[in-house]
Amino acid sequence: MSRSGRAAGPAHRLVPSPAGRTHVVEQGRGPLVLLVHGFPESWYSWRHQLPVLAAAGYRAVALDVRGYGRSAKPADVAAYRMRELVADSAAVVRALGERSAVIVGHDWGAGIAAHAALLRPDVFSAAALLSVPYTPRGDVRPTEAFARIGGGSEDFYVSYFQEPGRAEAEIEPDVRGWLRGFYAGLSADTMPGPEEPDLHFVPKGGKLSDRFPAGPLPAWLSERDLDVYAGEFERTGMTGALNRYRNVDRDWEDLAEWEGAAITQPSLFIGGGLDASTTWLADAIAAFPSTMPGLTASHVLDGAGHWLQQERAEDVNRLLVDWLASLPA
Repeated sequence: MSRSGRAAGPAHRLVPSPAGRTHVVEQGRGPLVLLVHGFPESWYSWRHQLPVLAAAGYRAVALDVRGYGRSAKPADVAAYRMRELVADSAAVVRALGERSAVIVGHDWGAGIAAHAALLRPDVFSAAALLSVPYTPRGDVRPTEAFARIGGGSEDFYVSYFQEPGRAEAEIEPDVRGWLRGFYAGLSADTMPGPEEPDLHFVPKGGKLSDRFPAGPLPAWLSERDLDVYAGEFERTGMTGALNRYRNVDRDWEDLAEWEGAAITQPSLFIGGGLDASTTWLADAIAAFPSTMPGLTASHVLDGAGHWLQQERAEDVNRLLVDWLASLPA
């Protein structure tokens, strides 16, 4: 991919999309790189990447996924299925006057990036996945698989998020405190030790936050950063963000045509060595030669947790810029 243009300050705008509107923050000029966040974050989680990509000669655009921030928040739970989020991403590319883009995603955003490449190869020429590796659709309904993971005495967190209103009742009375604990629990420098109960599981009758660590903020998260995240969710509520989890079975049904499908575009994976998304899905990473045959680089950062582009911003920036520079023009 060729690089050209000059860095400029970030600009906020609303663009039309199937959701109704999508809030984007853009910086720089050059080939378009679309940045897609995960749960529970916002465009702000790419604050360290926007200026670096812009300075490297790219038009870096971070969006608020539908249900988050200033983007539209449809009331229907089914509006948050994967195919709708892919449609939003493609619409943003068009609304910005571009025909194609490289898409980069973290957490659920990695899933959106992978499926954007899979469903819309005409728009997305390459895909980078952070934290969560691509796993092709399988033959087991997701909620059944997640129920097995939890067993009888606990709920896996994805199962816990399924019932509308349940997680909201835990989070919304103290959004800032809940986010603080959730971010700390998945950060390398503050996560619970291996001998402590796993916060991905909720005891029957308990709350996810029962297992959050107490103590200082992670090194990557300032009080101001936490204020930004908390302020967004205090304004919007948590339902739009949680509705992504409530569509895993709909996605499984919608994507039947793509069962076992590979992502063939040039791709990149970056994971954290201490992140459960990387360790639990080690088999998915090992399968990349068949599931992502266009993979050009895969990196697992030693000592890194889940919030990669914030915890290890310099490493992620370097890997992204080097990978983008290697792409065909």
